[in-house]
This record gives sequence, structure tokens and C-alpha cells, in this order.
Amino acid sequence: MHSRRKFIQASLLAGLVTESSEVLAEKKSEMKPFLTQNGTITLLQTTDVHCQLHAHDELFWENNQLAFRKAGGYAHLATAIDQLRKQNPENTFVMDTGDMFQGSMLSVKTSGQAFVPLLNAIGYDLYLPGNWEVVYYKQNMQKLMGGLMAPKVCANMYHDVGEGKKGELVFQPYHIIHKLGVKIGFLGYTDHLVPIRQSPYYSKGIIYTKPEDNIKYWVEVLKQQEQCDFVIVLAHIGLSQQIALANHPDAKGVDYVFGADTHERVRKPIQCEYAKVVEPGAFGSFIGRLDLQVTDGKIVGEKYELIEVNPKKYPAKPEIKKLVEEIEKPYHDQINQVIGYSTEPLYRNMVVENTIDTLIVDALKWKVNTEVVLSNGFRFCPPRVPDASGKVAITEGYLFDMLPVDATVRVGKATGQQLVDWLEKELQNVFAQDATKRFGGWVVRFKGMEVEFKAFERVGQRVKKVMIGGKPLELEKNYTIAACERDGDPADMLCRMKGVKAASNTSYTLHSVMKEYLKEFSPVSPKMRQAAKVLDAPQTLLSQVHGVDYQFL
Repeated sequence: MHSRRKFIQASLLAGLVTESSEVLAEKKSEMKPFLTQNGTITLLQTTDVHCQLHAHDELFWENNQLAFRKAGGYAHLATAIDQLRKQNPENTFVMDTGDMFQGSMLSVKTSGQAFVPLLNAIGYDLYLPGNWEVVYYKQNMQKLMGGLMAPKVCANMYHDVGEGKKGELVFQPYHIIHKLGVKIGFLGYTDHLVPIRQSPYYSKGIIYTKPEDNIKYWVEVLKQQEQCDFVIVLAHIGLSQQIALANHPDAKGVDYVFGADTHERVRKPIQCEYAKVVEPGAFGSFIGRLDLQVTDGKIVGEKYELIEVNPKKYPAKPEIKKLVEEIEKPYHDQINQVIGYSTEPLYRNMVVENTIDTLIVDALKWKVNTEVVLSNGFRFCPPRVPDASGKVAITEGYLFDMLPVDATVRVGKATGQQLVDWLEKELQNVFAQDATKRFGGWVVRFKGMEVEFKAFERVGQRVKKVMIGGKPLELEKNYTIAACERDGDPADMLCRMKGVKAASNTSYTLHSVMKEYLKEFSPVSPKMRQAAKVLDAPQTLLSQVHGVDYQFL
């Protein structure tokens, strides 16, 4: 009996050992790909595509002058991403950092919904909400972002539970990936100034906080608790503020800031005190690529490049092209309906003045005929250049590209002192020496008023000369002004100017004014007139960023 018991025990033990060895071998086989700790991790970023479906004209600054060529388009972007993935299939990670549901006629007609299947088809791995994701209000934003088949991160958007109290975060604060034995953490921040920059109603129900309010905490979570080897902040806050964040002591431990919002094209990472900063342009025209070289499970090198999505180099992906045609079909004819022509290239890239907003203020001045008309300094809308006929066809769709929000035109009165104070505030937003105080778009546009200013003068001292109607501005005099109404603004506010008197809404909108103007005067020639003249920088300034090794090209 004793011998038999030993035999059975030995047999059982041998079976267990054999089985364990087989299981272990199987597990090792399954784990083998993950034990490979040499190679390259490829991180790809797109941003600020603004619902631009097709390849379009794009503006470049080459040989000290403007140059245009085709770029972008979702089907071409998909091909580029696919080709880059194939170069490193197991270790490529793709993200989009915002403004993916606003900026076109199709996005407005479908409240952004048309772009959910398109983004899913491209196969992004991670998303950050941009400042314009709230354009269809909070509930729709949650539905749109929720329809995306990848995680979303944002550590500074909270549910408003009433009386200005923060509830839970709307999205998870961070996301972690593991590749080649390396652990990478992605921490998200969107623009905390959304309620100021845009209609306050868009973001009703959301409380935003500055990245500096909690970035130190979350970086410590990623570095100490999660033990990440590499930390990337996804930031939709504009290049100036991204640089300021990368110079802030609380960002210690961050390796890169993958930026967005200002449509800047960073071709060489900007080295700051605590992290490097990049931003990959806009409209699907570029892909930012960061390659991390890994040896024995450790990052030993890196390489960054900005890839231009040239439609000739990256032919349209058939499946995405077909999907684009399907989602656009119900609106195709309306989108492509021509409403007028321009003999001048239309673009919005320059900080001080551009031809798109010249066209808008020309139309407003003709229709409203107040002493001064204003147009916000938007950044979105890809360029459009004359075709073989020598003219730019302005379609219904392109009108929505220029003005996605068809706001009501509002008129009122402001004193000369109010106008000067407002100009100083607007110029501070664009050119503040303290980068954390720069926000919004470019210099606001106007007609009926001529302004000379110094961009790099101290705050409150930038405006040097103002003429209205060909005469010097009088501080005590009341002037009639017109601009667009922003949903949720107080009744006495126009284009962020407070205390406007006798403010009232007209019966027409920006779109109706533009259509009437083009019908009456097409083809138009909106040449830049230096209504805003900068005295200490080039009139062709293409970026508000200064003091670092960067140039918009």
C-alpha cells in the first residue's frame, strides 16, 4: 500500500509538472511577441481637421512668399496612416487631438454625426476633445465622442453639478499603452477658455479648469503609481500656451506635449524647460510622427517629423472614398452650389489681415453700413485659389467652411474710448508677452476703422493710431458698430466688447449677408488693405508665437 501510494503521488506530481511545463511553454509562446524589447514605437497625431472631407488647397510660406498646393482629404489621410502603420504594424499608435466635428456644411447639417463612422473607419486609437467639440452643446458632444470606438482623455472638463461646483470628469483623465516593454501614459487637456472664446451656451453644463490646476497630480500618478516610462500630454490649448505649460514646473516629468488648436506646423520639436512641444497643422493636411527607438525595453532615441498628406503620394483609400461619398450624398448638390466668385485667393492664415475676412467685412459694411463692422479672428477654413478660369468658385459648402456658425448680425454703439480699450484687449489676447495670456484666434478684422499698432509693445500701449471714416478717433464720441451675436452673450456685448449701447439684433445673418453681397458684386476681389497695420512685425506674420526656434512654413 505504501509503495502504491508513493507511485500514485509521484504519477500525479509528474502529471502536474508535465502539465505545468506545457502550460508554461504555451504561455511563453503567447508572450513571445511582448518579450521582444527592441524596435521602434511609432506615435502618429492628427488634429484640427475641422471636417474637411476632400483634398483641398493648402497654403505654405516658401522663398519668402505664399505658395499653394493640394493636401489632405480623409481618404488620402487614411492611406497615409495605413502606409505608416504597415511600416511598424505591431507598435504604431494613432491619435486625434480635437476639432473633429465642426467646420463644414456637412458637420452642421448632421450635428457632427456624419463624421463618427468616418473616424471609426480610419481606426484611431485615442482621442482628445477640442474646443469646438461643444458646438452642438454638451449632450451632443457626449454622444459624438461616445460613438467613437477608442478611448477619450481629458483631465480638465467636469460636469457642472450646480452653483459652480465640479462633479466628476466628463472623460477619463489618462490612457496607458504598453509596447516593447515600454509603458507610455497619455494625459489630456482641452482649452479651459472655451466659455470665453465661444458662445457660453455651447459649453453650458461643463466646468473647465486650467491644466496647471491638476497636471502635477496626474503626472505623479502616471510616473509614481502607474510607473510610466514616457509621459505625453495631449493638449488642445494653442501653441503659445502649450509652450508655457512645458515651461511650468508642474509639468516636470512630462516628455512631450502633443499640441493642437492654433493650426501651427511644428517641424522640429520646440525644446522647453520640462518637455518638448509639437503641433501638426490642420485640416488633415499633415500627420505628426514621433518614433521612439527602444533597446532592451528602454527608450534610447527619438525622431520627429511632420508628414505632408500629399494626395499624389497618398492616393485615396477606396473604402474611405466610398464612405465619404455615401455620407455626403444627401447634401452633395447643396454643398457644391456656387454662390459667387473671387478673383483673389481666399485664405485665413495670416495673423493681422487676410482675404477671407476682408470679404466678410466688405459684405457686412455694404449691408449694415454702420461706421465700423467687425469679424472675429477665426483660424479655421482651408484656402481656396483660382482655377484655370482665374476665379475661385465660392460654394455653399465653402461659405460654411468660412463661417460654420451662421450667427445673427447685431448692431450697437460704442464710444471711442470703448473701441480703444477693446482693441488693446484683443491685441493682448494675440500678442501677450506672457504666453499663458494668449488665446483665441488672430487679430480681429474690421472695416470703417484703420488701426496702427505695435504687436510687441507692453500691455495697454499697443494701439498707436485709430482712424474712423478717415478721421482721427474721438474718445468721447459714439460710433455705430456691427458684428455677429454669440449665443449666450449679454445683450450689451458685441464681439467680446462689453457695455455696448442700444444693441439690437437685425433680421439677417452672416450667411444671408454674404449671399446677397456675392449675388450683387460677384466676382469680388477682396484685396488686403492694411486696415490693421502692424508697425513692429511683418504684415505677413503667420504665427503669434515668438521667442522660440519656430517658423510657420
